[in-house]
Amino acid sequence: MIAIAEGLFTEGAQPRLIGGRHGETGRLVFPCPAGDPRYTPEPLPPRGTVWSWTIQRFRPKSPPYTGPEAFQPFAIAYVELPGAVIVEGPMVNIAFDAIEIGMEVETVIVPHATDAQGRTVTSYAFTPVTGSSGHD
Repeated sequence: MIAIAEGLFTEGAQPRLIGGRHGETGRLVFPCPAGDPRYTPEPLPPRGTVWSWTIQRFRPKSPPYTGPEAFQPFAIAYVELPGAVIVEGPMVNIAFDAIEIGMEVETVIVPHATDAQGRTVTSYAFTPVTGSSGHD
């Protein structure tokens, strides 16, 4: 398995996205700008809340989309990582009609595609935290 991009996330029991902190302003961004010496990589909080979401119902243009040729609609959310940034990413392990603004989610690593060498390419997504509920 290989990551979709170097330095995008950590792996392990509790994966975390890697943002970049600007050395002068302290502002966090995601992803960390590769090769930009003004930014220092910093792991972001592993959990956050759904800020907004939608359903991607058609296959995005390739490139840049590198997902499966047999397209399936998927949920995509803006997730507010507390004290850090709002990150866009797919939602997994949840029915579309069960997604709620304000629900707690956590970062997970998921298979994304298979490369020309037959390796699984992984990316990040968000999944509900058990027992989470949204705000009214």
